[in-house]
Amino acid sequence: MSATFQLPAPRPEVAPDHSIALLQSHVDWTELGRILVVRPGNLGDALMLSPALRALRAAAPHARIDLLTSPSGAAARELLGSLDGVVVGTPSWYDRATTNPVDVARSALQERALIGSLANRSYDAMIVFTSATQSPWAAAHAGLLAGIGVRAVHSTETGGVVASHCVRPPEGPAHQVDRALHLLHGLGVPARGATVRVDISEHAREAADLVLAGTPGPFALVTPGCTRDELRYSATGFATTAAMLADTGLPVLITGSAKERDLIAEVVSSARHPGVRALEPVSVAVLASVIARAEVLVGNDSGPMHLAEAVGTPVAIAYGGADRVDDTRPRLTRARLVRGTISCLDIAPADLATAALSLLRLRLG
Repeated sequence: MSATFQLPAPRPEVAPDHSIALLQSHVDWTELGRILVVRPGNLGDALMLSPALRALRAAAPHARIDLLTSPSGAAARELLGSLDGVVVGTPSWYDRATTNPVDVARSALQERALIGSLANRSYDAMIVFTSATQSPWAAAHAGLLAGIGVRAVHSTETGGVVASHCVRPPEGPAHQVDRALHLLHGLGVPARGATVRVDISEHAREAADLVLAGTPGPFALVTPGCTRDELRYSATGFATTAAMLADTGLPVLITGSAKERDLIAEVVSSARHPGVRALEPVSVAVLASVIARAEVLVGNDSGPMHLAEAVGTPVAIAYGGADRVDDTRPRLTRARLVRGTISCLDIAPADLATAALSLLRLRLG
């Protein structure tokens, strides 16, 4: 299944005086040796960059391409073949605001360290990808201080010479995949499709065979974890949903990261159903292979939802996303997003189970 994708013509931001030439200057991507892609979000944000990364790799086939991301986003590295490496950190301009003097001082030290690290890596270009609600200017300023020549952003504002290239964002709502491709289009990098895709190694597939050895037939997969607490559906809610699915005779596996062992155990224990069992925590690459074999994924607005899209598995999601739903929702696989109030996700387990079962019926049909 392919996504319909048509880029509106980007309009270079018109800046006063000396900035005009900088903002409209041409970039010969084939001549660049080191490119930094900036998107310090979570796993799902990194995965939604995969079409943009493929386009950038085609435009700069000989460059080293690194991704500046959070520890959560860095887990996508083994699934994104267009990347050469990651720079891991939580910059002050992505971290939550604080007024604690100790935290401010620590953030300042971390910021100086990040800028020094970027300077030592001698990047030729920085491309700052953002969601519709994020500002690119702090990241671009960090690139300026690190001596990075090309600093490209999406913005309707001007910031002097902080950004070397500024493209006006799309008008109206845009999915994050399309938004990233729109920025590249404005920089002379043509799209190579809008499909979120991951590269699963043979080793990861073999590891998935081992962890699924006790479940040879069809199964549903529940991933109750989420890096953002306010977007996480309750363990009790997932347990009840899992038991309802297991009542149909379909085995239900509960899994997550190593940090989520207690959460996984709580869901399994609360389900009180012989058809619901835990699947040992696995790496993101192995998880992608496990998701690819599931009949349906039930989870939160988090990384596994985007992994499911990349491998074509239907998803039923307890959704209380802070972003607009059409900015991040899966487009390439069947999806049911059961909406709840953000910060409490007041969703009835029966509604989530019904959404998952409807997807199963469609898949069987």
